[in-house]
Amino acid sequence: MITIEEFAKIELKIGKVLEAKRVEGSNKLIVMKVDTGEERQLVAGIGKVYSPEELTGKSIVVVTNLQPVKLMGVESQGMLLAASDSEGSPVIITPDRPMKEGTKIK
Repeated sequence: MITIEEFAKIELKIGKVLEAKRVEGSNKLIVMKVDTGEERQLVAGIGKVYSPEELTGKSIVVVTNLQPVKLMGVESQGMLLAASDSEGSPVIITPDRPMKEGTKIK
């Protein structure tokens, strides 16, 4: 269990995928440019379920205050939120109506 104060440290924002492409040499990783009120690069292991074309233009939920990490040599400056379906495949969490990029989630 975590406290509400610990949870409040997580910064969640609405982001819009501006462009997406596969990471060279990986069939799972996709690199995306995302507008979260500022442009950032995310790398996500969703390439077996989502194509770059279907991600472009999609609104997503992004953790924006994670320490950047490199995946296959490509820097990721955040993390998108996803759940797993009954087969273990990722399902991206999206807002149920249009939201402005950078909107904070409370």
